[in-house]
Amino acid sequence: MTIYFASDHAGISLRQTLLSYVQAARHDVVDLGTEETASVDYPDFGVKLAMALKQDHEGRGIAICGSGIGISIALNRFSWVRAALVSQPEAAELARQHNDANVLALGERLITAETAKASVQKFLSTEFEGGRHQRRVDKLSHIVESAAN
Repeated sequence: MTIYFASDHAGISLRQTLLSYVQAARHDVVDLGTEETASVDYPDFGVKLAMALKQDHEGRGIAICGSGIGISIALNRFSWVRAALVSQPEAAELARQHNDANVLALGERLITAETAKASVQKFLSTEFEGGRHQRRVDKLSHIVESAAN
C-alpha cells in the first residue's frame, strides 16, 4: 500500500516528521508537497492527493494544514475520498473501522507530533469492519446523486 502525503505551508513540518515515521515503518510513500514556506492554497494540495487516490484505489493519504479543516473539506469534495480529521489515535482507528476512511487529516497547529504518529499508526494498521458499516459507506459515494433525486 502506498501512502500519499500532502500539505500546505502550515503543515510542512508535521508532514516531514510523519513522512520519516511512515518510511521507517517500511511503507511506500509519495510526497505531493508543498515545499513552499510562503503561503500556498490548501485546496490545491487536497486536489493533488485526491487525484493520486483516484489512480490508486488501494492507497491511503495523509493530509495536513494548520487546522486540518480546510484540506479535509477540499478532499471530501471528491466522491472517492473519505477524509477524517482527527486529533487522537482512537478517532483514527474508528475512522478506519466504521467509515473506511482513506485519508487521515491532521492540523499541525492542533496536534503534537507524538499524537500524530500514534494516530497515523492506528490509521495504517486498522482494517475496515464492513458489515453494517458498508451500506453507510456506500451511501457516502452517492450522496450528491441521491440528494438531487
